[in-house]
Amino acid sequence: MSQLPTKEQILAWISENPHATSKRDIAQAFGVKGAKRIDLKHMLKELAAEGHLEKRRKTYLDADRLPPVAVLQILAPDAQGDLFARPLEWAGEGPMPRILFSARATDPGLGAGDRVLARLQEVAGEEHHYIARLIRKIGTNPARVLGVFRANAEGGRIVPIAKGSDRDWLVRPGETHGARDGELVEAEQIGPKARMGSPRARIVTRLGDPGAPRAVSLIAIAEHGIPDAFPDAAMAEADAAKPAGLKGREDLRDLDLVTIDPADARDRDDAVLAHPDDDPKNPGGHVIWVAIADVAHYVRPGSALDHEAKKRGNSTYFPDRVVPMLPDTLSGDLCSLHAHVPRACMAVRMVIDAEGNKIGHRFVRGLMRSRASLAYEAVQAAIDGSPDDETAPLLDPVLRPLFAAYGALKKARAHRQPLELDLPERKISLNDAGEVVSVGFKDRLDAHKLIEEFMVLANVAAAEELLARRQPLLFRVHEEPSPEKLESLRETAEASGFSLAKGQVLQTRQLNRLLEQAQGGDFAELINITTLRAMQQAYYFPQNFGHFGLALRAYAHFTSPIRRYADLVVHRALITAHGWGKDGLLLEEAEALEDTAKHISDTERRSMAAERDTNDRYLAAYLSDRVGSTFTGRISGIARFGAFVKLDETGADGLLPMRALGQEYFHHDADSQTLMGAESGLTIGIGDRVKVKLAEAVPVTGGLLLELLEIEGRQSPVRRGRGGGKYRGSPQRKAGQMAKKRGSLRKKAPSRRG
Repeated sequence: MSQLPTKEQILAWISENPHATSKRDIAQAFGVKGAKRIDLKHMLKELAAEGHLEKRRKTYLDADRLPPVAVLQILAPDAQGDLFARPLEWAGEGPMPRILFSARATDPGLGAGDRVLARLQEVAGEEHHYIARLIRKIGTNPARVLGVFRANAEGGRIVPIAKGSDRDWLVRPGETHGARDGELVEAEQIGPKARMGSPRARIVTRLGDPGAPRAVSLIAIAEHGIPDAFPDAAMAEADAAKPAGLKGREDLRDLDLVTIDPADARDRDDAVLAHPDDDPKNPGGHVIWVAIADVAHYVRPGSALDHEAKKRGNSTYFPDRVVPMLPDTLSGDLCSLHAHVPRACMAVRMVIDAEGNKIGHRFVRGLMRSRASLAYEAVQAAIDGSPDDETAPLLDPVLRPLFAAYGALKKARAHRQPLELDLPERKISLNDAGEVVSVGFKDRLDAHKLIEEFMVLANVAAAEELLARRQPLLFRVHEEPSPEKLESLRETAEASGFSLAKGQVLQTRQLNRLLEQAQGGDFAELINITTLRAMQQAYYFPQNFGHFGLALRAYAHFTSPIRRYADLVVHRALITAHGWGKDGLLLEEAEALEDTAKHISDTERRSMAAERDTNDRYLAAYLSDRVGSTFTGRISGIARFGAFVKLDETGADGLLPMRALGQEYFHHDADSQTLMGAESGLTIGIGDRVKVKLAEAVPVTGGLLLELLEIEGRQSPVRRGRGGGKYRGSPQRKAGQMAKKRGSLRKKAPSRRG
């Protein structure tokens, strides 16, 4: 060919030859030689910039992609015996991608026609486009058990660690997977589910020492009774689900909606879009779209899926795994708003003025297609001037309008004055073996705050919509602090040199002034923690008592139905209110909302306790090889048996038992939350700066035992035998005097989940 091919010819050839897409392949196909190869290179770059192709390494591929989790059908083995699969859902315009199925030794046998839920990984430079790893074979749901393996001549048995388990599981010699006596293992049941006798099992995962890192979250799941196996009926319903079509929905597929989540997000509930309002009556205003996964379409009232989702109440998140509220077929695939695939959604179009006040909203039931799945860090980097290949094309049309709308919402937030606590969230990073490699604190980027503000606005719109339509719903309620807790906070503030006014109706702006007084000083963390502990715990309820912390009159959770049952209830109420289908809120559901609210509030507390216990164990394992090292921290709690210290480096809580404070007797004052030495006069109170030595770290329990070295820069009492200790320095130091006045504070903080 003497002339360069047209762009249309190049695209057609790539579609017909998906396995030969390098620049060299394309040049050979069209007979492009010599200097014209440079022109071909520029043409391919233009096609990539226009979004028709995606350049990866040295190949050019169709931009259409599969989601990271998908349902596949296994094809017959090829001549080499390799298994390939095809996606059951393919929305791309190009040819269907080729998927190599990579089986593990513990995977069940698969044959042509079998359907599987699989995790997909893109590859380049191969004859296939994806490698698939099995999550679960569709249509099978073997019962699973976590327990300690006890070997014997007949193979062995598994002693479950879950509370209430009354039967061991039998393992035959060929089903042990090489497990050793005393190891923690995961196993699945084989054979029929007998009503009597011990069930038979095949070990699928060896976790090793029950105190090893990979076992931590599994033990917490068992200890707290969190359901982690779906019933057969629920799995069958999930497996039978099909992607929603356009019938009865508004077509939103042309909107430039994107998802912004953590880089390791397991599910994607929400997508966002913003653009300037073109209404001349609203100068400087913005239109904001928030689209949420339409879980109600798949989880119908009274179904087995609905029963199990309500039982769980919410997903539970650990550093190494998640116990989902919904099966992976839904949470990881059909309900997750993956990029480039059509997904059913519930969306709200909101209009705000230049000051960020919402002046209108409209809810729709739609079908959307996310333009991109973005990470917070990448979005922030793009806005800060360092876009990558994915965010660069989105910077002007998508990202900058989002941040412009966020700028207006910040003005409304500043006027509303929600509670502005400054308590960094801890992040535990693990390696592939489940070992802690680092403990730090998550950055609070503007990209995080943008999504939070958009979600708050959508939740407010949902509550207002259902109130206006007189539909029953579940509110997210956060009541103001009790008089007793407020007085304790006031005493702590005064003892620290700050003030909190009395004799007026408490508002969040007053607490924010207190937090501003302490900001940047020695007492900043103390005041933030004490303010958090003064708050009531948020909960769900069918009556509206407002949300104190957010300074909102009405608030409902609408934006996370994949992981929270309360949001699913709100979605159903919206369906009923608008007459969008028969999958709305049933009368019997509405009548039982108070019981539902109490149950899911309890499951939220259960998940929080399991997550906290897991983090404690991981931190103890991380610090176990640093026994004898010194750390700085603050007293975070007082009890009759000692004091708790929050370590600066990791945020871990350790115990200073009475015996580690010195050999004198310490008086415990529950009202002032202090410990006072009988002879030295040393007073220890919440907020005191300390230097401690790590005496013991117990990963199995998550316990840290500390020894006191210094308090407020002074050495701890000198030990002198049974006669008690002597405190070096004035026992009447100012910090000790202030600490005596501090009010009663609980060791564990209430929920921070809005």
